[in-house]
Amino acid sequence: MSRLSWPEYFMNITYMVAERSTCLRRKVGAIAVRDKRILATGYNGAPASMRHCAETGCLRDELKIPSGQRHEICRGLHAEQNVIIQAAVHSAQIQNAIVYCTTHPCVMCTKMLINCSVSAIYYGEDYPDPLAAQLLGGAGIRAEKLGAGSLR
Repeated sequence: MSRLSWPEYFMNITYMVAERSTCLRRKVGAIAVRDKRILATGYNGAPASMRHCAETGCLRDELKIPSGQRHEICRGLHAEQNVIIQAAVHSAQIQNAIVYCTTHPCVMCTKMLINCSVSAIYYGEDYPDPLAAQLLGGAGIRAEKLGAGSLR
């Protein structure tokens, strides 16, 4: 009997979390895990009680903003931001947690995760933001891409 490793198990769950995303460009999910227990989940989309991009359209598409640039021009929050917010709202400390993301965190989310003192990040897909990887290395936080063959 073949059994998923813990990283594969949690990454598969992260892809399921991403299915709640309301972003028209990219569905992203994130979860924070410690001691093999999920502490918080997050996906990208508009803030709570606000209209989603599916209803309003995508401002970034309308302005032809390339992926990885001008993150502030977006109605939505990133999945990693939402996992941090959900942890705070529900009093779940994510210090020393492992964060699983469907996509490598952008530089903004990377800085937030560094300040949360996460211990490692596993991600499924690359993202065009070389500064994010450089910052994680400088902070001593392991970031590891999981092979796509074991996911979904």
